[in-house]
Amino acid sequence: MAAAGADSDPATAVPAVSTCAHCQREIPSSNIDLHSVHCARNLQKCQHCGEMVPRKLMDEHYDENHAPMNCTLCKETIDRESWDLHKSEKCPQRMVACEYCEFELPAIDLNEHQDVCGNRTEHCQTCRKYIRLREWIGHEMQCHTNSNGSAETSRTIPEREVRPPAPVRPARPAHGSQHKRLLFTIAVTGIAVMVGSILFQRDESF
Repeated sequence: MAAAGADSDPATAVPAVSTCAHCQREIPSSNIDLHSVHCARNLQKCQHCGEMVPRKLMDEHYDENHAPMNCTLCKETIDRESWDLHKSEKCPQRMVACEYCEFELPAIDLNEHQDVCGNRTEHCQTCRKYIRLREWIGHEMQCHTNSNGSAETSRTIPEREVRPPAPVRPARPAHGSQHKRLLFTIAVTGIAVMVGSILFQRDESF
């Protein structure tokens, strides 16, 4: 008897609900008629995500959440759902770094650049040989191991990460000296031209 009395108590009874045919939300039955009229008049279901959006904001909702995006690099039109993947991995004009020299260039040019760059050689100070950059890591693993089978590169060549962005190689002082010699040659040539011009003008005046 007590349980029956509790069920009939208006204060504890669960209010009846009805499902709105427009937005599929559960609405108290006492308000369902008013809600349904307001909902159908003011809300619209997005065809892309199913979200109920105010009709006056539907265009804004579409532009911000579903409209295709124009890539400023490759000029392609990309679905918004694929945008993150496109700009990080797919865009042919995204900037990527060469694994050998770390120079950044468009992804579409990377393979051709690395074919040339990877064939450059560097002098290994451990074995005194010139090694192609594309063979550098394998060279370290195969040729510079101690009797325990562990690599000796820590004493001669800086350690690399597990996935190296580019081989770490010894410095190349030769390039600096070549640059200085080039500047010296240019300076001497310029002085020679200037002196010759002065002598030529002096000869003409006589």
